[in-house]
Amino acid sequence: MRPTRPGKPPGPLHYAGDPETRGGFRSYLIEFIDWTQAMRYSATTLKNRRIEMGYFIDWCEERGVNTPLDVTRAMLERYRQYIFAYRRKADGAPLSFQTQGKRLITVRMFFKWMAKNHHLLFNPASEMELPRQETRLPRTVAEIAQVLNAADIDDPSGFGIRDRAMLEALYSTGMRRAELVGLDLNDVDAERGTVLVRLGKGKKDRMVPIGERALAWIARYVRDVRPRYLDDDNDPALFLSKHYERVSAKQMSGIAKKTIDRANLDRVQTSGPLNSSCHLFRHACATHMLENGADIRYIQALLGHAELTTTEVYTRVAIVKLKEVHEATHPARLQARGAAQGGVSPLGAADVRAALLDALDAEVTHTDQH
Repeated sequence: MRPTRPGKPPGPLHYAGDPETRGGFRSYLIEFIDWTQAMRYSATTLKNRRIEMGYFIDWCEERGVNTPLDVTRAMLERYRQYIFAYRRKADGAPLSFQTQGKRLITVRMFFKWMAKNHHLLFNPASEMELPRQETRLPRTVAEIAQVLNAADIDDPSGFGIRDRAMLEALYSTGMRRAELVGLDLNDVDAERGTVLVRLGKGKKDRMVPIGERALAWIARYVRDVRPRYLDDDNDPALFLSKHYERVSAKQMSGIAKKTIDRANLDRVQTSGPLNSSCHLFRHACATHMLENGADIRYIQALLGHAELTTTEVYTRVAIVKLKEVHEATHPARLQARGAAQGGVSPLGAADVRAALLDALDAEVTHTDQH
């Protein structure tokens, strides 16, 4: 029997669980991963879900629980407490809230799938609560401005200008980091003020508005910096690294964290996963537009969320209307404008608004976070 190793992958096997146990975890896990693959989740998501389920299955088998049918709500609560209390052997530090969340989200999804496919009579994880972060990254307009202004635009390499352009684009559009680094030069339409996000989350394309300020920084980068690092005139990538290649998602996370640290905001913690540093701009984009009166449907379309709750269906909106709402409610502008007027509906119900913000908070803990 393999020992529980919450800080490491569960061993060389692709699937956890005893293959000799009839009705055991292993066969259901294989089927669950096959379903996940059929739903066109990324290879990284498939790998991480196997790993995170491995932690849980090891924990169960060490306690004599060898099948999903034997898992109870009480057991899941004990597992949640175990994850919360676990301390890494190397430094005695607890698992981050994001890591705790990843462990639990996959387990919750697994049992939801089990119940939906009638492998279980009821879902024991239906009431499982996820850990909440005690501190949040910067959210106010002033804090975001302080972070954006911390980019070293006087750096002789020109990368400070590139970094400012990328962060401005993140904040203006609410894109995920993988969507941003995947942009090609021709995806940005400065004349129309839009950006084409290709194969975003769920492998869906969408058109989103981008503000004048972000466009101005992108134009400066394209004019003054990008040609220095263009190894091939036919390279379509918008944002390039010092190695003459497209900036990677990992590099983007490092750039965001470095800039946040340079801003020297006393109350900000960036000790969690690097991708949370990028995610704060997405969160701030949605929050600030909501605060300025944007209808929840337009925020939903901007972020590329298929749904906010299980009962609210996706509402498609025209890019022209979405851009009007964006210009009226997003605070990052070259020139100040009046308050949102005409065509911007009042905020939806408080619970719907909270659902959007909760969904954004949960995104950073998902294994397929970009």
